[in-house]
Amino acid sequence: MLRQGHLRIVAISIAMFLLAPLAAGAATATLPSWNDDAARRSIVDFVEAVTTAGGPDFVAPAERVAVFDNDGTLWGEQPMYVQLAFALDRVREMAPQHPEWSTTEPFKSALAGDFAGIAASGDKGLLELVAATHAGMTSDAFTQIVSNWLATARHPKTGKPYTSMVYQPMLELINYLKNNGFQVYIVSGGGIEFMRPWTERIYGIPPENVVGSSIKSKFEDTEGAPRIIRLPDINFIDDGAGKPIGIYQHIGRRPIAAFGNSDGDFQMLEWTTSGPGRSLGLLVHHDDAAREYAYDRQSHFGRLDRGLAEGPQRGWTIVSMKDDWKQIYAP
Repeated sequence: MLRQGHLRIVAISIAMFLLAPLAAGAATATLPSWNDDAARRSIVDFVEAVTTAGGPDFVAPAERVAVFDNDGTLWGEQPMYVQLAFALDRVREMAPQHPEWSTTEPFKSALAGDFAGIAASGDKGLLELVAATHAGMTSDAFTQIVSNWLATARHPKTGKPYTSMVYQPMLELINYLKNNGFQVYIVSGGGIEFMRPWTERIYGIPPENVVGSSIKSKFEDTEGAPRIIRLPDINFIDDGAGKPIGIYQHIGRRPIAAFGNSDGDFQMLEWTTSGPGRSLGLLVHHDDAAREYAYDRQSHFGRLDRGLAEGPQRGWTIVSMKDDWKQIYAP
């Protein structure tokens, strides 16, 4: 006959045996769309280190700031940036009121669908397109125009709404960080006013946590009707070296984690990972031509050259979409 102590040991052993599959399931429930390899482990190890109270790398919740690029990091950016697609549709819609555009670059190339011509116009040409198509209206009117466009516009390759071209592994990462006490921000070269109408619905990131490029605006009060008018002048470019400045001005804290996909994110990761204490820098490498697109060093959009060359030496995680992600888009 088993003594009471022996019975207790047997009961504990049976319970451990029965609960083992549940524990394993709980472990794999973290970032389930990520393969369990070095990229995923670098994220989990970092989060566990900075959230373990009493540990050498513990970071107080108020200082757990994570920043994400948007285009190419959270949703697709090929064959062109989504905001550029929006601007081109606006050019076609507004063209009857601007006959001079048929002979003036970059509008001539935009109307002809000549992406090489648009790219040849450089940053100056892109800024002209944005200034012409995003200004001359109230802030409320622009928000409505963006919302209406996203409700009907479709990606040229997949035929899906652009807001369906969101990366499931990155959505899981955002939620994982938030569940571990992180404040999550978008820091994008895209327009801040273009992103804010929809980021909370798509990513769970509220408009006040969005940092981006912007055009100038002014306040006016006409017969007791106050409104903000958008002006055709660039206010701030939140790309490259502008990203740390945007973080400094809008957030006021140095992040401890930064996520991007292009050389436009290099300085953001560089500034983040040069701070004191434990940090994480991560670049998404688009190398999956079958499920998405394959591009890096020679791409007009989302060029990744310096990041690939220097990232590993700086201790940054390079994520292979082909090898590290079980699925690409959100279901």
